[in-house]
Amino acid sequence: MSIEESIQNTDTASPSEPETVAETAPPVRSSRRRVLRTVGLIAVAAVIGLVGGTAVGYGIQADREPTALPPLNQPGLAYPAKALPKGQTPEPPAAKDDRQAKAQGDLRKLLLPKPAGAKKGEFGPSDGWMPVYEFASQFKKPGNALDYQLGLGVRRVAAAAWTVGEYRSTEIRLIQYRANDTLGAQEYVEDQQAYMPEEDFAGNEGKELKGSSDGRYYLFPVERKAGYLDYYEARAYFHRGDIAVEIFVGDTEKISEKDIRSLAERQLGRL
Repeated sequence: MSIEESIQNTDTASPSEPETVAETAPPVRSSRRRVLRTVGLIAVAAVIGLVGGTAVGYGIQADREPTALPPLNQPGLAYPAKALPKGQTPEPPAAKDDRQAKAQGDLRKLLLPKPAGAKKGEFGPSDGWMPVYEFASQFKKPGNALDYQLGLGVRRVAAAAWTVGEYRSTEIRLIQYRANDTLGAQEYVEDQQAYMPEEDFAGNEGKELKGSSDGRYYLFPVERKAGYLDYYEARAYFHRGDIAVEIFVGDTEKISEKDIRSLAERQLGRL
């Protein structure tokens, strides 16, 4: 091939490359612009819809009649029960109506009394007071339990225990905490309730205790061991004010739900 033919071939081939680029490149750039334009339109529409919806909502609320709020006081819980004449001050509540006064007095008097015919529990405190270190010794790790209770501000523990029949045993503990920035009674009860659904304990969520904001009672599955009688257990945990309450019932015969619920409700009624 001569030099002239080579130059001629080069001149005829080179213009085809720009034409190919010119045909393929514009659609790509145009497609990107359309995508960006679509996204922008969607974003603007979303903002307009949000602002418009908010404005319509405020307009509807403004046209409605105001809804009266419920009264702040709860009937039956206010003191005094009825409004006094203007300028008259209420008398101090009677001792039976002053829960705080009861809680600051002899804590043992708030415990349920031993039922008629029941025997005093073999392992209950003789005078109704359970030292804090003895209370902590009831846990698997007494040292950690003692530190934990002191951190919560434990103040004192009153306890009562009795047996009915040959094997039915009952123990009630009232654990009182000092007033500080830690809600000791509530925290202790919530911690104990958190263990109950585990298999080593009740294995269930329990049931709500009527009259208590967070109280619950639990029936445990029967415990069977070779050479031993079957063992049944029920517990209840709740608190009122600065007093945490725990109730334990054990027996070789099945414990009914009514038994543990009634016991817990009666103890709650004394606080």
